[in-house]
Amino acid sequence: MKHIIYTLLTLLLLSSCQESSIPKDVFQALEKSKSNANELQKVLDHYQLPPDSLKLKAAYFLIGNMEGHSYSITKIVDTAGNTIDFDVINYPSYAVMLDAWDSLELIIGEMNFKRDTIIYDIEAIQADYLIENIDLAFESWKKPWTKNLNFQEFCEFVLPYRASNEPLEPWRKYFNEKYAWVMDSAKDHTDPIEIATLINQDIKSWYSFDPLFYRHPTDLGLSEMLEHKRGRCEDMTNLAIYAMRAQGVPVMSDYTPAWPNTGNNHAWNATLTKDKKVIIFMGGEANPYEYKLANKKAKVYRKTFSRQKDCLAAKAPSYEKLPGWLKRRNYADVTSDYISTAQVTINLKKAAPDSIHYAYIAVFNSGNWKAIHWGEIKNTTATFSDMGKEIVYKSCYLHQGKLTETNPPFIVDKAGQVHFLLADTNKLQSFKLYSTTRRTIVQTTDEIEKTNFKTGKNYILKYWQEEWISIDTLKAENNNALEFSKVPTNALLWLVEMDSRKEERIFTYSNDSIHWW
Repeated sequence: MKHIIYTLLTLLLLSSCQESSIPKDVFQALEKSKSNANELQKVLDHYQLPPDSLKLKAAYFLIGNMEGHSYSITKIVDTAGNTIDFDVINYPSYAVMLDAWDSLELIIGEMNFKRDTIIYDIEAIQADYLIENIDLAFESWKKPWTKNLNFQEFCEFVLPYRASNEPLEPWRKYFNEKYAWVMDSAKDHTDPIEIATLINQDIKSWYSFDPLFYRHPTDLGLSEMLEHKRGRCEDMTNLAIYAMRAQGVPVMSDYTPAWPNTGNNHAWNATLTKDKKVIIFMGGEANPYEYKLANKKAKVYRKTFSRQKDCLAAKAPSYEKLPGWLKRRNYADVTSDYISTAQVTINLKKAAPDSIHYAYIAVFNSGNWKAIHWGEIKNTTATFSDMGKEIVYKSCYLHQGKLTETNPPFIVDKAGQVHFLLADTNKLQSFKLYSTTRRTIVQTTDEIEKTNFKTGKNYILKYWQEEWISIDTLKAENNNALEFSKVPTNALLWLVEMDSRKEERIFTYSNDSIHWW
C-alpha cells in the first residue's frame, strides 16, 4: 500500500511538472527520485514566486544535475566477501598501519574495499537541506569579492551542496559563521584570491594531510573532518571547497586519476582571479600562487556538479562496459590548461570486438596499467586528445572486465611523436643498475625518492611483452651495482624488489643511460 501511495504521489507531481513546463532534465530527475519526488517538488514550489527567479533556476540546476551524485558506504572485505574490522584511524602512522594490514593479509588473504550501500542524493536529499543551501549560497554571492561571477560560474563553483562523494551535512552554515571575520580582515574586498588565502591560512592551522586516510574507505564528511582534523588530498580539497564556497569564493577541485611517473593519484584546488584566471592551491597546505605540482601530468580533469555532454559516459552506448571512474558524467578535461599537449592517433593492431566502440590510454602506476583517457574507434584507429608529452602510455580495450592491450607501450616525445617500445629479443645488451625509483609518502602525494639497493634483498629485472617477463633475479650486496645481461633492446623495463609494494618505476635503457618514466 505504501508503494502504491508513493507511485500515485509521484505521478501527480510529474503531471503538475509537465503542465508548468519545467526543464526536461529536472522532469527526468523527478521521475527517477522514486518516493523522494515530494521533497524535490517542495524545493521547486518554494521558489515558484516570483516566477523565473534565479533561485528557481538554481534549484533547476541542482535537481537537473543530481542524478549520479551519492554517498557510498564502503567496507573492507576478504576474498570471500567477509567484512573485516580494520579501522585505519586506530594506528599512529601510515607505516604502522601498513605493517598491520600486511600482517593481517598473511593470515586471512588479500583485503579490498567493497561498496556496501550507495545512498543516491536524488532518492534521499531533503527539501530543507537543499533550500538552506540555495539561500545561503545566494547570500554569499552578495559578497564584494563575488561581483564578477556570472550565474553559470556561480552554479558550478559556489552553489553545489556537496564536493565529492562525502555524506551530506550542513557545512555551509557552519563555515559561513566560522569565516565571517574575513570581511573585516581583507584589505581588498574585491579580490577573491585574498579571501581564499585568508581562509586557507586558517585551515592550515588546524587541518593537515595524513596518508593514513589513503586506506580510509570513504570521503570524509564535515563531522569527521572536525573530529580527526586530518585527511587525504581529497578531503583537503573538499574542506577548502566547503570553507570558501560558504563565503562565495569560486573553488574547484582538479585532479589527475593516475600520475604517469609515480604511484597514486592526486586532487588539488583551483580558484578564479578577478579577471577569471585559474590559480591552483592546496586546501590546508599551500595558498594560491604558492602551490606547484611536481610530477608529470598525463591528464588533468575538473570535477563538476553538472553532467558533462562530452564525457565518455554521455557518448558510449548503454550496453558498453566502461572502466572505473570513466563511467562518471561529472568531469571536464582541462589538461591543456596545465601543460603543452599532443593529439595521439594509434593504429590499433588488435581488432576490437563488435560490441566495443572505444579504446583507452593507460599509464603505469603502482604496479598496474590504469586507464586515464579514451578515444573513439574509427575503422582501425583511435585518436586521443590533449595527451601529456614525454610519458609512456599503453593503448587498450576493456574486454571482459579487463584492459586488453592493443599495441606495445609507447612514448609520446617532446614533439608529440609516438615511439613504440617493442622489445627486440634478438638484440641483447648488458648494463649496471644502481637504484630503483619508487614513490614514497612523506608530507604530500607528490614526493619521489630514489633509493639504493637494500643489502640481502633480491631484485627482479623484467621487460614488457604483453605482460611482465622476468629476465634475471640478483641479490644486492654491500650497496654494489647490479649487473644484468641478455636484456632485450628497445624494451620497457622494470626493476622491482622481491615482495615490494610495486612502487618502483619503469625505465628504458639506450645510449648507455637510463631514462626513468
